[in-house]
Amino acid sequence: MAGESSFDVVSDFDDQEMRNALDQVRREVQQRYDFKGATFDLTQSRTELILITDDEFRAKAIRELIESKAVRRSLSLKIFDWGKVEPAGGNKVRQHIGLRRGLDEDLARKLSKLVREEFPKVKPQIQGDALRVFGKSRDDLQRVITRLKELDEPVPLQFTNYR
Repeated sequence: MAGESSFDVVSDFDDQEMRNALDQVRREVQQRYDFKGATFDLTQSRTELILITDDEFRAKAIRELIESKAVRRSLSLKIFDWGKVEPAGGNKVRQHIGLRRGLDEDLARKLSKLVREEFPKVKPQIQGDALRVFGKSRDDLQRVITRLKELDEPVPLQFTNYR
């Protein structure tokens, strides 16, 4: 085989699937009897969700709904960074839910170091919020992917651009 093969380690999720899951949550909240007459607002930006509702019990119920709909849509629960439920004006509560996307610098360094130590024939390279791994042998790259899948990291890892 001529040249090098490579793949990217990334952490991302499908925006459309997230939107669909949140739409399902909104429809179910409108249908449920325990939410009749309750205040409910769920807004999404690129990096976070903001939930506003009447009390902590409803916030917890909506969290369970979001998690169940996300799992059904093949979204990892690791993408959610659940903030504290804090009071908002008018007897309401607000919860900021961060959406984890991309490998942060510390995690990319940690993964790069692990790959360098355990697999001397491959070369990892940090590229922004992704990690590219080069190697002459595709078998070595497959072993790297298998090893990285075994890790329990705070973000979901995907392996893309395998060439």
